[in-house]
Amino acid sequence: MSSEQTHFLFSSLSNSLIAELSLELSCSSNNFCSARIKVPVSIITSLYNEVSLSQQKHIHTKGFISGNVPLEYIKQNFKKNIIEHIKEFLFRFCIIDFLYSELRKQKIIIAGEPKLLVVSLELDQDAYFLFEFTKYSDLIINEWKYFSFKSPSRKKYQDLDRQVDFFIKTEQEFLINHKEETLVPGDWVNFNIALNNTATNDLLLGLKQNFWFRLGNEKLESPLQDIFIGKKVGDIFSTDNKGFQDFFSNQLTSHYSFRIEIVDMLSSAYFCLDQFKHHFKLKTNKDVHKKLIEVFSYRDDLSQRRSMVEESFKLLLSKHQFTIPSYLTLRQQKILLEKISHNPDYNVYRKEKNFMTHVQNLAEKQVRESIFIDGFAYQENIDITHDDVKNYFNLMNRQRTKEFIYFQTPLSTIHGQEMPIQTEEIKRICLREKAINYAIYHLTKK
Repeated sequence: MSSEQTHFLFSSLSNSLIAELSLELSCSSNNFCSARIKVPVSIITSLYNEVSLSQQKHIHTKGFISGNVPLEYIKQNFKKNIIEHIKEFLFRFCIIDFLYSELRKQKIIIAGEPKLLVVSLELDQDAYFLFEFTKYSDLIINEWKYFSFKSPSRKKYQDLDRQVDFFIKTEQEFLINHKEETLVPGDWVNFNIALNNTATNDLLLGLKQNFWFRLGNEKLESPLQDIFIGKKVGDIFSTDNKGFQDFFSNQLTSHYSFRIEIVDMLSSAYFCLDQFKHHFKLKTNKDVHKKLIEVFSYRDDLSQRRSMVEESFKLLLSKHQFTIPSYLTLRQQKILLEKISHNPDYNVYRKEKNFMTHVQNLAEKQVRESIFIDGFAYQENIDITHDDVKNYFNLMNRQRTKEFIYFQTPLSTIHGQEMPIQTEEIKRICLREKAINYAIYHLTKK
C-alpha cells in the first residue's frame, strides 16, 4: 500500500449478529475509500447447509423421487445457485446494515451512497463484500451557536390557532378512545427476524436482525401484513411467509423458516403528543401549540417549518464553504430525474426552459446539505436511539405533521407494496433530522 494511503481495521460484535463481522477500510489521499466486510466461514458453511436442506423437499429432478433428492446431490449440483443466493441473502439481511452502523460509529462522513463492487464467496472460506465510497474529510464546522439567525414568522390568522387547538383536541380524544393493544393496518411494527435451523429447530448461529415494517392500509396489501395483524409486543412465532422469502431472495425460491419477535409497535390510531414533546424538547402545552403552528402556517405555499429549515441551512452553509465533486451532483441529479419521471406532470416540467438547471441546482443543494448535516451531527456528538426512530415515525402518522420531516424518507414500498426497512437505514435519516432540529433549537433559542 502506498504512503499516500491510510489503512485501518476494526472489528465489531453486532448486537444483532452473534457471529463476528469485521470491517476493513482503506482510503487514498483523494478520499476514495474501500470497505471490505468479512463474513466468517462458520456463517457461510451453516447457511450453505441450511439452504441445501431447506431445498431438499422442494427440488424436482430426474432420477429421484420428489422430496427425496439426496442432500449431497443438491450441494454438488446446485452449488452455484446456492452460493449466489447466499450472497444476496447476506447483503439484504445484514451486510449493508452492518456497514451503515460501523460508518456511523466511526463518525465517517460519506458523500453519496456506498457502492457494492464485488462479493467473494466460496465454500470453506471467509467471504468478503467489497464496497467503495467517497469519504468527506474537508469539512470543518465553526462555532455556529453564535450565528445571528432570524426565524421566519408565522401567519397571524386566528383561524390557525383554532386549527391547531382542534388538531390537539382530536388527537387527545383518539388516544383516550384507543383500546387496541394488537397490531392493525396502518401501524408500524419493530421486529427481530432470525432463521430457524431446519434440522434442530434452534436458531441458526444466532443470526438475527432488526427491521421496521408498516402495515399498509391500502387496497394493494403486502403479503407480510397478515402475519402481523393481531400480534402484540412480546409475541414470538415462526413463519415461512412468502413475502419474507421474496424479500431476501430474488435469485432462488427459498424455503426458510423465520422466527419473528415483536419488539415494539407504533399505533396509527392517534398522533402521540408526548412523543412530539420529547422529539422537539417541548416543556409546556403552549410550546406544543407554537411548534404545531409551524406546519399550519403557510406563506407562498411554503410552511413556516420548511422555511425555518431552509433558512437554517442557508445560514450554516454560507458560513461553511466547501467543494463537492461534480460526479456526486450528477449522481444525485440522476436520482432526482428518475423520481420526477414518475410524476404525472413530468412532461410539462421538462419542457420548461430552465428545467435541467433547476434539477442540477437542487441536486447540488441536497448533496451539500447531507454532507454538512452528517458532519454536524458527528461534531456535536448527536446520537440516535430507538425512541428517536419512534418519534420520527410518529410524525409520519399524520399528513400535516409529515411537514416536520425534511430529508427524504427511506423507501418502504416496492411495486406499491410495503416492505421491511433495515433499522440502520432509518437511523441514518433520523440522525440527520435530529441534527437539524438540534441546530434550529439553538439558533432560535432566546
